Amino acid sequence: MTLGVRFFMTVCAMLACAACAHYDVNGRTETVQEDSGYRFDTLPQHGNSDSLFICLSFSGGGTRAAALAYGVMEELKRARVLIDGVEKSLLDEVDCISSVSGGSFTAAYYGLFRERLFADFRGRFLDRNIERALIWRAANPLNWFRLASPTFGRIDLAVELYDDEVFDHRRVADLQRRGRPLVMINATNVESGSRFSFLPLYFDALGSDLEGYPVARAVAASSAFPFLLSPVTLVNYPASKSYQPPWWYEGAAESLHVARYRYQAAQDLAYYLDKTNRYVHLMDGGLADNIGVRAIYDAFARGFIRQRINDARIKRLVVIVVNARTEPQEDLGKRESPPGLSTVAIKTATLSMEHYSYESISLMVESLQQRVRAQKDIEACQRLIERSCPSAPQIPAFQGTIDPYVIEINFAGAAGLEHEDPNYYLNLPTSFTLDRTQVDKLAAIGPKLLRASPQFRCLTQVLAAEAAGKPRPGECPIGAGISGYE
Repeated sequence: MTLGVRFFMTVCAMLACAACAHYDVNGRTETVQEDSGYRFDTLPQHGNSDSLFICLSFSGGGTRAAALAYGVMEELKRARVLIDGVEKSLLDEVDCISSVSGGSFTAAYYGLFRERLFADFRGRFLDRNIERALIWRAANPLNWFRLASPTFGRIDLAVELYDDEVFDHRRVADLQRRGRPLVMINATNVESGSRFSFLPLYFDALGSDLEGYPVARAVAASSAFPFLLSPVTLVNYPASKSYQPPWWYEGAAESLHVARYRYQAAQDLAYYLDKTNRYVHLMDGGLADNIGVRAIYDAFARGFIRQRINDARIKRLVVIVVNARTEPQEDLGKRESPPGLSTVAIKTATLSMEHYSYESISLMVESLQQRVRAQKDIEACQRLIERSCPSAPQIPAFQGTIDPYVIEINFAGAAGLEHEDPNYYLNLPTSFTLDRTQVDKLAAIGPKLLRASPQFRCLTQVLAAEAAGKPRPGECPIGAGISGYE
């Protein structure tokens, strides 16, 4: 075979690859079964109690966010507690993890592989130059032709890398078999601007199979930063005949001036029920919620957390927010010349993230504060009635009292730590390449920030006192876990 013939055949093969290159299409499902699939109520508990209910949220921020989340999980693994007479780690008691962007790598890896997170996650992801690995894939001439296809983009090369070298081709069904915690990986619907979670709520509306979906593709959607990576696309199939919208959807369209948050949630879901929207394009979850708290709030407002609170199964609700946001030092306000196009593009994509993050935490805290105030008011009224009119019937009360904690970890807290400079962390880049020294420092600062949190200290003191049969510490009354957010 002559050199010219071989060259011609090679070019033909490459063109054939380009013609057939296509993103992985999400599968269709014909039935919806509420008692199966990746739903919180169907997950094996494996000894995880409901009385201490812990949810983690991992923010965006590339490798920086993934490493900070990793360090916090190391500390939760070291923290030993006695729950219902059984000694375990706080990590064993984590019930759900909500993540976006870089934080989704840590969340998904733990969800799939558990203890392996502490054995090989650093070598497989944190200590690697993921950006360089992606560039090498894009530099492969065969991939040039694949990238020329309108249905195969840069994000698909990233999916292949994550699938091959990080997540071992695991599917959402593998997360389901592992049991708690429920891992809620969040992306952003490019058209509607709303949060999209890789959960049955959304996939049922899409008429799509969630359990068969690749975890690597969900994580890629969650971390597909604008301009750098292309969107992940889902097909919106006709809903199955057995599909029923969630209980809160009915009538929500008329609740704009009564229950605005429920109204907006219904509007978001309606996008997927409108089958003229044949495709859903997803990008970085940080565009809709850069700290991942909204998915936890939804579960508290009308989901699996609310159900367990109403059934008096949750005694303590703990939300640990691992926020890897940065505040790089800039001098835009000191220069007359306006910022360049690239700076404006980045600012446009990120400015609203931080403001929305503050609102997300505030929404969670304020809702819990209302609950605590209501609990205390009912108790105070009942004591007054018993003193004034002992024969009067008891006033209606909650099924159970909850003791809430919201614990936010962020780099600004390093200012209160000995031998730590917050500016070091606040100026770290958002990328998927950090050197080992940077990763070491991030993994080490997470535990320090968690231990320094007054809300976390109260939680551990209350749990220790209860395990020892001692009274609750006076400095940690119910409500102390959500103080400091005024």
